[in-house]
Amino acid sequence: MSLIDYKLHEAADKLAAGEVTSRQLCEALLARIDQVEDKVGALVSIDNAAVLAAADVADARRTAGESLGRYDGLPITIKDNIVEEGVEARCSSTILDGLEHVYDSTVVSKLKEAGCIIFGRANMDEFAMGSTTETSQVKKTKNPHDLNCVPGGSSGGSAAGVASKEFLGALGSDTGGSIRQPASFCGIVGLKPTYGLVSRFGLVAFASSLDQIGPMTKDVRDSALILDIINGEDEKDSTAIPGKVTDFEASLEGVDIKGMKLGVPAEYFDVDGMEEDVKVSVEAAIARLKEMGAEIVPVSLPHTKYSIATYYVIATAEASTNLARFEGIRYGNRFTDTDPTNKEVPEIIQVYNETRSRGFGKEVQRRIMLGTYVLSSYEDHKFYHKAQQVRTLIRQDFEKVFETCDLIVAPVAPETAFKSGESTDDPMKMYLADILTTSVNLAGICGISVPCGSDSEGMPIGLQVIGPALGEKKLLQAAYAYEQNSGVELKEVEL
Repeated sequence: MSLIDYKLHEAADKLAAGEVTSRQLCEALLARIDQVEDKVGALVSIDNAAVLAAADVADARRTAGESLGRYDGLPITIKDNIVEEGVEARCSSTILDGLEHVYDSTVVSKLKEAGCIIFGRANMDEFAMGSTTETSQVKKTKNPHDLNCVPGGSSGGSAAGVASKEFLGALGSDTGGSIRQPASFCGIVGLKPTYGLVSRFGLVAFASSLDQIGPMTKDVRDSALILDIINGEDEKDSTAIPGKVTDFEASLEGVDIKGMKLGVPAEYFDVDGMEEDVKVSVEAAIARLKEMGAEIVPVSLPHTKYSIATYYVIATAEASTNLARFEGIRYGNRFTDTDPTNKEVPEIIQVYNETRSRGFGKEVQRRIMLGTYVLSSYEDHKFYHKAQQVRTLIRQDFEKVFETCDLIVAPVAPETAFKSGESTDDPMKMYLADILTTSVNLAGICGISVPCGSDSEGMPIGLQVIGPALGEKKLLQAAYAYEQNSGVELKEVEL
């Protein structure tokens, strides 16, 4: 087996046994990046020398008997909106070019404390606003299964890098499906944890009540492994849940889902644009779960039809507020091509206009303007407050279902990865790609995407498993049991 084929848990075991070194792992991955990155475009940046130096330090600790633990020397990539000290976190945006941060985000601190190596930064939709990774101002990421298709978004670089074997594992962020949807499109596993289970300190905010960091990996066990590392309370994040949950990975051993009740919501299959291949694959996965002993229960989530509208009111309103700081004075690059003869407009307003119109891409500008509108004094009650009320109804729908069911199973997206450029002139196509994922963020619960098949063109399809708040262990157990017994084999990526 090539080193780039290792899963994280396999690499961890090999490191602990002394059968491979961290340097060997990193060198193999760097060689893979040299081979395929020009085609895939998964990375924003990576410092080869820093990576290898960190690997040597981890190897030296092991040799000296001073290992930091099982994860010491594991390379893990982070999304470009997660802050690391001394490194640019640009959110794939021109406005943040050259901005080096002076502290580590909490998840980066936890990875480093465990001995993990930060293995570069993954491309993303600008400020996480997009579902295709085409709004990035750095590069356009391609789907490794078909370079003519998008990888999904906004964590498309993380998903594509794992699928193309450039990364062993990665972190993404999920505001409305940005981990699960690209995981489905690229044929990997993507976990969106319960809101607050993983600290958001050092995550550049898009929508603060929705954002959540989570793992993107080759298999379910690896997602559990990363979650073991990065979860836990944080005094720097008031929304972080107190305490730390342990043994996510260990809880997968000896799992039997016999008797587990899995709800199937009709609303997740009756949406515009649902491809027949997706429906067939997900229904086959549900049938397999039934064969494994799970009880399949029809359920209803009646307010699902309002989730996209609710999401785009709340998310854009919060984005408008969060991105107000990037105006070229306090934060962000300053564009100062002002007209000194224009006395009618104050110079500082001209700076704001130049900075925000040239620093932000069109999609980010669109969402800021929409968010500003829904927060305006006249429209605030009409839109934002109403959206919060509907959000409560969506959450109550889930709570009612979880009174009788352990988990919910459904598609991740109504279609497989679409061709690059299809949503560029039709933003609604991109927005509707999140129609089956946004409700989980609005409710603050957990969800995971696991490969369950392919369409007629060989493009991956994901099964979405949804759990209640802090239901990650049961969620991971069901996903793992399905993964181990599904018989699903995706076509090998050829680059």
